[in-house]
Amino acid sequence: MGGPRRTADHYSKRARAEHYPARSIYKLEEIDRRVRLIKPGFSVLDLGAAPGSWTLYASQKVGPKGRVVAIDRAELTVGTPANVVYIQADALAIDPPALLAAVGGAGFDAVISDMAPRTSGHRFVDQSRSFELFCRAVELAQALCRRGGGFVGKIFQGGDFDVARDRVREHFEEVRVIRPASVRSESYEVYLVGLRRK
Repeated sequence: MGGPRRTADHYSKRARAEHYPARSIYKLEEIDRRVRLIKPGFSVLDLGAAPGSWTLYASQKVGPKGRVVAIDRAELTVGTPANVVYIQADALAIDPPALLAAVGGAGFDAVISDMAPRTSGHRFVDQSRSFELFCRAVELAQALCRRGGGFVGKIFQGGDFDVARDRVREHFEEVRVIRPASVRSESYEVYLVGLRRK
């Protein structure tokens, strides 16, 4: 029996070999390769950061002159690089000015969100919770992303998908839907990308 788990094994093994805590690294890597979201010197807000793969990737891309602010209720399982500020908090409740303070009040060049609900097995419930998290990520991007900046957020495809895409379109000049190759074939997650904050 091959299929989706063979792909999962490939990306999981690769993540271990390259010292990332999760295979999700390759989702962000592909998105970044396709839209050039993260550049040296950028400040990046990483929502739902644990266990830390996206944080590590972003910290490497922004380099020593950049900054990554990582937020999650759970602790990161990776060491925190010098250019990373980790805030253990609930992204649904955190105060935007506290995040701005972490980058000297200047705003972020990119807001990235891999936030997802704990799946219940009930697709409609999971989609609704995913939509709530996604909308919070868009709210934070609206409040904290600099003009010209970018956004990427995970969402489970469902009845609210068009509403979610329209919310991104309100604040960004271009919206793209990307389903990275490393997403498991049985998953209904996709990523909405906003480019060039209005």
